[in-house]
Amino acid sequence: TEQAVAVAGGIIAGILLFVLLGITAYLLWKKICRLSSYEKLINPVKTTNANAIFQDQANSETQLKSTSRSRSVPFIIPPTLHGRDWIHLTNEEQVQEDREPYTTPHGPRSSFHSLAGAYVVGTINPDLYKFPEDKSETDFSDGNIGRLWFSIEYEQESERLLVSLIKVRKLQPPADSCSPFVKIYLLPDERSYLQSKTKRKTLNPQFDENFVFQVSSKMLLQRTLKFLVYHVDKQKKHHLLGQVIFPLKNEALTEDNKLVIWRDLEKENLEPPSEHGDIQFSLSYNDYLGRLTVVVLRARGLKLQEESPAVGVYVKVSLMNHNKFIKSKKTATLLGTPNPVYNETFSFKADQTELDTASLSLSVLQTNKGEKTLLLGRVVVGPFMYTRGKELEHWNEMISKPKELVKRWHALCHST
Repeated sequence: TEQAVAVAGGIIAGILLFVLLGITAYLLWKKICRLSSYEKLINPVKTTNANAIFQDQANSETQLKSTSRSRSVPFIIPPTLHGRDWIHLTNEEQVQEDREPYTTPHGPRSSFHSLAGAYVVGTINPDLYKFPEDKSETDFSDGNIGRLWFSIEYEQESERLLVSLIKVRKLQPPADSCSPFVKIYLLPDERSYLQSKTKRKTLNPQFDENFVFQVSSKMLLQRTLKFLVYHVDKQKKHHLLGQVIFPLKNEALTEDNKLVIWRDLEKENLEPPSEHGDIQFSLSYNDYLGRLTVVVLRARGLKLQEESPAVGVYVKVSLMNHNKFIKSKKTATLLGTPNPVYNETFSFKADQTELDTASLSLSVLQTNKGEKTLLLGRVVVGPFMYTRGKELEHWNEMISKPKELVKRWHALCHST
């Protein structure tokens, strides 16, 4: 028995010794392999191709002084990473197979001198990584009197409309200095408003103020935001610089959808309303498509039969030719306001040869549940055959400026 134990112990010791020798041999072999690969990296290599590549880079840098700056930038692998297999970099192709390192060329100084021994595996186009330019900060048309940025969000549960007044740019004050502030209305309520702080001596005020309006979800789409931008002079008098009218009916307002919007300021019509009220709309004619476009913007000073939430007002737009009815379209009905804001667009097919005999009729109508529709006022625009004055001027300006929106106010008349 003792002999058997001694034999077993000898066998186990022999196996352990054999395993130890194997591990030692493997580690020595790995060390030798690393040393040989390191020697291979620091050995001198041919530089013919490298010189050509870096010479091209130097030439391209020289040409940049007289040509465009837009060019590709080499994408390289540093020498410390040469031992890796750079595979599947683009479309599962092996980009670098021969692993021939480049050395620093003996030529004009370039930006690659510090990258000796680097692999050039491709190029990067810097233009693909530029952020899109925000033209709203720079693209101002002639006659622009300012631009306003704001955001809106609606909380369904609390029925609150959140309005953030962000900034105004490029104000045109009546004097050299400007101290602006903004009043915010939620139409049709023109008796109450919220007001921002006054920013002293700036044409580009940054407000970053938040306001809250309480409005039910049922009435939300009937409402319109109105921003009035004022300037305070040294005598503490307020001067209106411009306004922005923004109907909420065309916006998808949700709690997770905060809309950031900008609008150009408009001058307020300071003339008193005409006897039956006024209507503002834009006309445009596309001669290529043969399309007549009408944008019904707003009305003011309407003489409603009664001012109540049940009274609705809408605009009916009709295309006529030789006094013959062709087609009509109408806006949504807005409730309980003599100053409705629509911002609705309608298009009609009209050949260019028909513009001398066609006309547009815009009728403002009042509705009430269970009662007959009442005409509040009407205006016709068209050629000399049907109109005179501002209505004729509006039509002729539309024809002389194809594809442009021509906007004007017109007095309503009560003739049928």
